[in-house]
Amino acid sequence: MLTQEQLAFYHENGYILVKGLLSREEAAAYRQECHELADRLAAQRNIDATWGSARDAIMATDTKILHCHDVQFYAASFGRLILDERITGVAADVIGSQNVQLHHTKMFIKPPEKGSPFPLHQDHPFFPHANHSMIAAIVHFDDAPLEKGCVRVVPGSHKLGPVPHNPEGSWHLSFDEYPLEASQPCPAEAGDVLFFSYLTIHGSGVNVSSEARTTVLIQMRDPADPPTVDTHKSRGQGMILRGIDPLNQIP
Repeated sequence: MLTQEQLAFYHENGYILVKGLLSREEAAAYRQECHELADRLAAQRNIDATWGSARDAIMATDTKILHCHDVQFYAASFGRLILDERITGVAADVIGSQNVQLHHTKMFIKPPEKGSPFPLHQDHPFFPHANHSMIAAIVHFDDAPLEKGCVRVVPGSHKLGPVPHNPEGSWHLSFDEYPLEASQPCPAEAGDVLFFSYLTIHGSGVNVSSEARTTVLIQMRDPADPPTVDTHKSRGQGMILRGIDPLNQIP
């Protein structure tokens, strides 16, 4: 799926933005599904998932981010998304295995004008694995320029290995040592997908624009790569998205 140049870029930098993986029409349909799901859930419970550390980082309390785990259980379209060969094929390339296993999914909607940021962090502390095969794919359903609080990365940071994090208000790195402004923005368009290692330091800024930023994150791994901590369980975890489970284990 990836060219040799793209794969070399990924290995050097720990991330790759694949342009136009979905069409803009497909992205628009998924965007509508996300917002309809958010409306249904918000009518039943609070779905704001702003980190305490994010509020500390910007010294503000009125930001908000709408969130839902395991979106494939709420709408059939998301089940098709996580099995889409365009996504799982790239995942296989960057993981380095033809077998791709689901860890979890998340929907994020950053509302206009006050969409919550994420301080810089690695995903590793949330669900460490022995061989560090874990990756994320962030699927963009609308345009995500800098002013919408696009994802930001620290290129090459995956080579540092696991970095000590502060657990207060959700795992994050020191604001002084890892200021968000020092990271590389990854602006994207509807249909683009950002793939990155769970060791790549990343975060995002506040959405200060007049439009929402809508994404679904798919966290994936090599099924032969065991977790080192029994944590972060989710519905559907262990589902094979591509290939086989060589260990034949059902969590």
